[in-house]
Amino acid sequence: MFNRRRFLLSSAAAAAASPALTLAAQSPRAEKTSSENLPPSIAALTSRRAEADPITFAEREQRLDRARALMRENKIDAIIITTGTSLTYFTGLRWGQSERFFAWALPAKGAPFIVCPVFEEGRVRERMEAKPATLPSASTTRVYTWNEDEDPYKLLAKALKEAGIATGKIGIEERTQFVFADGIAHASPTLTATSATPITYGCRAIKTPAELALMQLANNITLSVYKAAYESAQPGMTNRQFSQLIDAAYSRCGVTGDASCQVGEYSALPHGSLQPQVIREGEIILIDDGCTVEGYQSDISRTFVLGNATSRKLDKARKVFDIVHQAQSAALAAAHPGVQCQAIDAAARNVVTSAGYGPDYKHFTHRVGHGIGMDGHEWPYLVRGNATPLAAGMCFSDEPGIYITGEFGVRLEDDWHVTEDGGKMFTPQSPSLEHPFAIA
Repeated sequence: MFNRRRFLLSSAAAAAASPALTLAAQSPRAEKTSSENLPPSIAALTSRRAEADPITFAEREQRLDRARALMRENKIDAIIITTGTSLTYFTGLRWGQSERFFAWALPAKGAPFIVCPVFEEGRVRERMEAKPATLPSASTTRVYTWNEDEDPYKLLAKALKEAGIATGKIGIEERTQFVFADGIAHASPTLTATSATPITYGCRAIKTPAELALMQLANNITLSVYKAAYESAQPGMTNRQFSQLIDAAYSRCGVTGDASCQVGEYSALPHGSLQPQVIREGEIILIDDGCTVEGYQSDISRTFVLGNATSRKLDKARKVFDIVHQAQSAALAAAHPGVQCQAIDAAARNVVTSAGYGPDYKHFTHRVGHGIGMDGHEWPYLVRGNATPLAAGMCFSDEPGIYITGEFGVRLEDDWHVTEDGGKMFTPQSPSLEHPFAIA
């Protein structure tokens, strides 16, 4: 999940990619966290891993059927996926990014196949034969291997030809790095490379009940973690220390997650600041991000104050909070199957503009929301110009904000999904600056 806090950290490091968030079964640190020296509200949290039901083998088989149907509709003869969440979505495989070409291919007709370095074949087959099974059609999946001095793209062209695809369109997954996408595109002069997004997005955008249950759990955990950290926070604490409270709380819950924390004038920067900050009584605090449960993400923001909130300087912040709250409610109320994505953004933006914080992106500087699922940000996006109609099962963030440079910013973010009757939040809205986790 490439989230806002990780954006900041990667900017500071100017380099390394962030590791994926995973269930604590893959994180010894989360297993060993004890309650010793933890604030009471965080020590009271317990592991919730047992509540997560993994995606079943049968559901992955259904995903392949859906992908093939979409390939026929879009006249795409095969899709090629290298690494990342789309690979995990269809196969259950988690394969790290490397400079060596690895790909899973799904033809519109016939069995999938894998292209990988020869020395990786044993690891591939180990995962193909794993119990319980996760890789659909594993018994009919052929593995093509290449040595270090061979051209893997020629091997891909050969594999496609043996699958009956000598001409036609090959869909490349959107997050494939350029060197691989370029190699695939030039694998054969008789094949045409195109985007696989109509297939991958077409499958991933509509969440099943099993996916929605995992996202509900991720959101529930995030809200409980935020509440515990809020109850543990003290004036004089740094923003980094507050984020560390959240890290500890996630560990207690048996998952890994994180959160950025921005204080005072730095809350006016939607993606925050790297500057050290100190939490003071009665000053605006903005926290954001989430966790992952079985590969599914949450993304929640809360804006609040600690301690004495009666100072006059907060009168403006309270008014802004109320406007943002109304905008968030308006976006959710506008959501129904068939409504265009851009209408959700417009509903929230109209509230902000009518309250004097427009026009357009003057103070509400970003879209109202993004799709969410296995990626923190994924298709489709709630932004002006996107005429994609909503459909039941789509999941989004709802995160209007007002940012006043040099003063403060307020953003409220909850995740929600489209039902046949309209939009439904995974978590309750925050009612006020002073009581951010009360039930309205």
